[in-house]
Amino acid sequence: MGRFDNRNSGPRTGGFNRGFRSNFGPREMHKAVCDECKKECEVPFKPTEGKPVFCRDCYAKKKPRF
Repeated sequence: MGRFDNRNSGPRTGGFNRGFRSNFGPREMHKAVCDECKKECEVPFKPTEGKPVFCRDCYAKKKPRF
C-alpha cells in the first residue's frame, strides 16, 4: 500500500472543509433590518421571523474576540 500523503489537505494549503465557495458562484444576499441599529442591510441567509438579524458592524461588536 502507498504512503498516505496529506500535504495538500492542511489548513494553509487550500484543502477541503475551508468554507471556500469559488465553485458555487456568488452568494445570494437577502435584505433585512438590523435589530440593533435599525439600519437596512444585506445578509447571506433568508431572515426567519422571530430570530434577530444583525448588520456586519453590530455582529462584529457582539462576536467575542479571543
